[in-house]
Amino acid sequence: MQPNDITFFQRFQDDILAGRKTITIRDEAESHFRAGDILRVGRFEDDGYFCTIEVLGISTVTLDTLTEKHAQQENMTLSELKQVISEIYPDQTQFYVIDFKCI
Repeated sequence: MQPNDITFFQRFQDDILAGRKTITIRDEAESHFRAGDILRVGRFEDDGYFCTIEVLGISTVTLDTLTEKHAQQENMTLSELKQVISEIYPDQTQFYVIDFKCI
C-alpha cells in the first residue's frame, strides 16, 4: 500500500471531497510542498486514503493576518479558524497556506 503524503482530521474529509475546503494551514514541518505537487491524502486518525489533491500554490500567513477569505476557503468562520489553528499549533505564529483541489 502506498503511503499518504498529507493527512487531514477526519472531520474535514467531507468538506474536502465536496470542494468546500480548498486550503489547509500548516506549520513549517509541512512547508515543503510546491505548486504542481500531486499528493495522496489520508485521514489523520487512521491514515486511510480518501482522495488525491493537486497543490495550486503556497503562501505564508500569521494568525493575525488570517482573513475572511481564508475562513471561507476552510469552510468555517474566521473566529473558528483562528481557534482551530491555535489548538493544533499552540505557541506558533507563522503558518503556510496550501491551496489545493481534488483531482
